[in-house]
Amino acid sequence: QVQLVESGGGLVHTGGSLRLSCTTSGRTFSRYAMGWFRQTPGKEREFVAAIGWNTGNRYYAESLKGRFTISRDNAKTTVYLQMNSLKPEDTATYYCALGTSPPYEFGSSSAYDYWGQGAQVTVSS
Repeated sequence: QVQLVESGGGLVHTGGSLRLSCTTSGRTFSRYAMGWFRQTPGKEREFVAAIGWNTGNRYYAESLKGRFTISRDNAKTTVYLQMNSLKPEDTATYYCALGTSPPYEFGSSSAYDYWGQGAQVTVSS
């Protein structure tokens, strides 16, 4: 059984920073991808960033480039999302996701097989 656990969400003022973490446990996979998505009530889940685990290639939503950075630890068990210069419109529940079946359309939620429970990020104005 695969588990993804997010942490690091919270309340921050406009212009502040937060770092989300997502730790995986359970089965291991030879070629997989991890991504971050976010969602606000009444809206569809939105792609934020992704990383190809074997290649290390990183992908970002165009509108978030330069402010958000995805990274991983050397043990390849945890993925991070560093969020800088946060804006009120970044307020959302952030989800990490694991895809296990390449090839990946990294920006599509359908490419991912497992999801975390979500971490709330609130940016006050």
